[in-house]
Amino acid sequence: MKNIVIGSGPAGRLGSLELGKLGEDVTLIEKNHIAGTCLNEGCMVVCALTDITKFIDENNRFNNYGFIKSQMDISYEKITEKITETQEMLRKLNQMENESVGNNVIYGEAEIEDGSVVVGNETFEWDNLLIATGARPFIPDVKGAEFGLTNKDILKLDEVPEKLNIIGGGIIACEIANIYATLGSEVNVVVRSTFLKDLSAETKRYVLEKIIPHVNVIENTDVVGVFKDKVLTSNDEELDGVPFFATGRTPNSEIAEGFVEINPDRTIKVNEMMQTNVDNVYAAGDVTGGYQLTPVARMEGITAARNMAKYANKVSYNCIPQTLSLNTEVSFVKNEKIDLGDDEKATIAIPGIAGPGAFWKILEGNTGYTEIDFDKNNNKINRINSISPSSTSDVAYLSYLMRMDYDLDDYGEFLEIHPSTDTNYKIIKNLWL
Repeated sequence: MKNIVIGSGPAGRLGSLELGKLGEDVTLIEKNHIAGTCLNEGCMVVCALTDITKFIDENNRFNNYGFIKSQMDISYEKITEKITETQEMLRKLNQMENESVGNNVIYGEAEIEDGSVVVGNETFEWDNLLIATGARPFIPDVKGAEFGLTNKDILKLDEVPEKLNIIGGGIIACEIANIYATLGSEVNVVVRSTFLKDLSAETKRYVLEKIIPHVNVIENTDVVGVFKDKVLTSNDEELDGVPFFATGRTPNSEIAEGFVEINPDRTIKVNEMMQTNVDNVYAAGDVTGGYQLTPVARMEGITAARNMAKYANKVSYNCIPQTLSLNTEVSFVKNEKIDLGDDEKATIAIPGIAGPGAFWKILEGNTGYTEIDFDKNNNKINRINSISPSSTSDVAYLSYLMRMDYDLDDYGEFLEIHPSTDTNYKIIKNLWL
């Protein structure tokens, strides 16, 4: 059967790869660069820059301790140049990976016309169609919005801005604030409501005081005007600095308008099998809304692919782990199926321990923080907020156990590798076993 996939971000790329592995005929169509926002404009760019800021952070710490004496000269131009080189290498590898299972990868802007896909002068018929066109930065309707930068502009900057005003209060806003504050910018974050509202109060406090102490966060404030070198807030305050929008994302669903059912927020409506309301037409990734995370997009793309190949599969969104890529990682997960009352919930908070990457932070009392809510009646984890260099692997592992509905007592058989999973040892064994 002929399978057409439009969009090669995490959902489309992994969906195509899965279809190819299952022996299906696949044509993957990409408008710009393979691997989508994640590699080319999003999380991979943020992670690359955060690798630099972690190094700067460590260098400053060792200088303060007195056993290393060094002076750093940072070239932002050279950093972006090397990120671009790495992206080009990864694009080639991603294309080779898809072609290695027999998939046809073509480039051009796709349009859906009369039950077929048109790219330039070529027309493609399908038995199954997967729309994985992703999303783009959402720009609020504010005067002067055209002056605002977004994550799409990070690699286009010639130098680190002297002053930066980030508009938004979520994960992207925090990560961008961390990067540029570490690189030397004077950073304001202007938040319409609450900064990092998905984190517990104590976890947020730790982030503000220990990880991004030099970032000025202004909550419950709107931006009413944007200029090339300043923003105007609803408090009639003028903040000097380059404006940067981190105000969420909007789906690239225009290709599907009038073809499949669209939700009020412009995302494509799908069921748990990633099916649209049109037979043999599927959608996956950011264009469907929900968790706009690379691992979730991958999961959705693979789910869609299996259903396209007639292997029934459903997607589940419970216990999705998330992280903030900062100089020290902040990871969190919540079991959405459990809503505990005060009589059912117990909360345990512990300071970080000297696990991987934390030894030289002990002297300054900055080794992290972990907070866990659990159902004391049923002995189940409900929520985890964890700050530590190993929190990304710790919380990913624990979120799996949460999804599998393990009791806390079942975690006792976990055997850690010292020191890389020591945090798991402290959380799982010392806390309640």
